[in-house]
Amino acid sequence: MTPEVVVFGTAGYAAQHLRRARALHDRGDLVLAGACDIREPSEEARALLPEGAVITRDAAELLARTTPDIAVVATPPHTHLPLAKLALAVGCHLLVEKPPVLDLAAFGELTALTRGRACQTGFQSFGSAAVPVVRAAIEAGEIGTVTGIAAAGAWIRRDRYFARAEWAGRRRVGGQPVVDGALTNPFAHAVATALLVNGTAEVLPERTAVELYRARDIESDDTACARLSFAGAPDVVVAATLDAEADHDPYVLVHGTEGRIRWHYKTDLVVVRDSETPVGPPRDLLANLVAHLRDGEPLLAPLAATRAFTALVEAVRDAPEPLPLPAEWVRAVDTGPERHFVVPGVDRDVDTAAERLALFSELALPWTGAASPERER
Repeated sequence: MTPEVVVFGTAGYAAQHLRRARALHDRGDLVLAGACDIREPSEEARALLPEGAVITRDAAELLARTTPDIAVVATPPHTHLPLAKLALAVGCHLLVEKPPVLDLAAFGELTALTRGRACQTGFQSFGSAAVPVVRAAIEAGEIGTVTGIAAAGAWIRRDRYFARAEWAGRRRVGGQPVVDGALTNPFAHAVATALLVNGTAEVLPERTAVELYRARDIESDDTACARLSFAGAPDVVVAATLDAEADHDPYVLVHGTEGRIRWHYKTDLVVVRDSETPVGPPRDLLANLVAHLRDGEPLLAPLAATRAFTALVEAVRDAPEPLPLPAEWVRAVDTGPERHFVVPGVDRDVDTAAERLALFSELALPWTGAASPERER
């Protein structure tokens, strides 16, 4: 049986889900039955839907007018849980974009609701062919004993990025948490992938330390770092900024007693000690979900593998407001929609945090202030 698929969302990253679903539709692997968006869908989005597909501005109407087996939830983060519940109520399996939920209570609720149903999450890096390569290198002892896992990301994000949606750059909208920020959205993959490599993706950290900063006049952070500490496993440290001097390829860095593994998860380049190993393209997560339902293929990014990541999202949600960076350490570049902010040297600082498994405050950087305290679990 060929599963029917609907997509919640048509703009932003949801358009990528529509493109992938249409490609699988054209291959005969699924039927793209429809899509919905509270905004008027673009002509491009409409063109991605096959003839006869339903397009509405209401998710409940879409579900009533179709008979979907799979719902792809690619809407703003704070809408994921209610829309997932709507889809589950009519018997759908799920692919939920990251972050799937915004706190551990919601994680527990969605976990309970999806018993007997498949729930894939939108962490594309989990489908990378690099995952088994990195794991095999670790298990073979190629870098000795693992002493820590780091991840680093440094990008430029312009005014147009923060203007793309009501929730962009926000910690809450209408009193509801949305928890946007460097670690929870653009570099969510860095956090989740580091946790996956660490073998602690499904484990709650014992302690979480979070430091949030902002160069922009926004609610959320645009520069941040975190340390997640686990019983019987190495720490995971992640550092990221959207105030970079240049765009850099984000990476996961595995520290060992005899060397390191550096995995550029966007370009799928793995460097074990000094030996480069390019790997093939990642497996499409919707295709994997279809294969799971049809053939029993294991899910690559199941909800369970986002438990520790969700703990980090909750820690960011509950952390004090991001600290404004001192004006003397922030430089505006360009104007209008292309304007962006630069913190001189922050690209190097992010790399240094990953190299030393250190938080920004532990590096005694001149632009840091008091960090938020650790949270005990």
